[in-house]
Formats: sequence, C-alpha cells, structure tokens
Amino acid sequence: MALIEEFQSVSSDSQKLHGPVTCGYRTFTVDGRRVLQLDTYGSPDRQIHGKISQSIQLDRDSARDLLKIIEDSFPDLAH
Repeated sequence: MALIEEFQSVSSDSQKLHGPVTCGYRTFTVDGRRVLQLDTYGSPDRQIHGKISQSIQLDRDSARDLLKIIEDSFPDLAH
C-alpha cells in the first residue's frame, strides 16, 4: 500500500493496455486527514479470487494533483 505524495511524468517505450480489473474505493479520515483509498483486485483467473492486488491512497493534495493530470490527459471531459 502506498500514500501518494507526488506525481512525476515519466517516459516509456512500452505502451501496453492491461487487462480489465475491478477497483474498489473507500474514504476515511485519520487524524483529521481525509484519505481516498483505491484497491485493485486481480484478474478473474488469479489464484486467490477477490484478493487485493494493489492499493494506493490519496490525500487532499495528491487528489488535487491527480485531478489536474486527468484534466490535462482528457481535455474533452466535462466538469
């Protein structure tokens, strides 16, 4: 699990689309700090079905940064 504090643009030669999975989310507050947690679950053929594969957490600042990245990446999305 990781709390994202900073986003960084990186280059890569690989441009592969991954298979679809489900992403669960929850919000909670710790010491007055609001957190959004995103949990991805493995593919249906994973050995342990329904097990969390990755988790990331965003606080207010990192959520704001991610919103800006999404707006820049998909300028045709309506607010």
